[in-house]
Amino acid sequence: MEFNSNITDPRSSLIATARYFYQKGWMVGTAGNLSARLADGSFWITASGKSKGELLLNDFVCITSDGKVKPSSLQIKPSAETVIHQLIYNLFPQSQACYHIHSIESNLVSRFVEGDTLPLPPLEMLKGLGIWQENPSCVIPIFTNHFQVSQIAVDIEKRFALAAPQISALLIRDHGLTVWAGSLETARNYIELLDYIFRYMVAAARLGM
Repeated sequence: MEFNSNITDPRSSLIATARYFYQKGWMVGTAGNLSARLADGSFWITASGKSKGELLLNDFVCITSDGKVKPSSLQIKPSAETVIHQLIYNLFPQSQACYHIHSIESNLVSRFVEGDTLPLPPLEMLKGLGIWQENPSCVIPIFTNHFQVSQIAVDIEKRFALAAPQISALLIRDHGLTVWAGSLETARNYIELLDYIFRYMVAAARLGM
């Protein structure tokens, strides 16, 4: 993935994506969060408590590369999951976007297994996630949904230090899906592709397949 340093203010694109996700039912109420990283390592992230279907330019907080709120953004509170976004950008420095949604299917499939990885079916859609193999064996990591978000970030950092994930995505059980990518467009594609895969898995389970 090539980092696109030409984007100076991604907020309009984030607003459009948030509205789309809201309309899909993936960011109901004030749930979910989106961020986009800038060339200097700082990133814009959605503010806490804002409807993702009605975001404005001033509904974003700018976070420095070391996790501090920039002075210009001190009047609003950043998403509670800012620490996860910061960690993702530190672990995967080529990432430009990190999106987190609360979809029904992502929560359902997180309960399909008791362990900490969820096997994904070998669908064609995996190619869009970078898995180019015949009959691929691909899994997505699952993390416990701790009340303290900082503990989730600690768990992610510990596990990814041992082994990088196969795809740029993770599940938080009973919480939602997080993806990251080298462009805003690719991150949106990842969300759509994984939602398709999860919907397939839920439908297959209902049919007993």
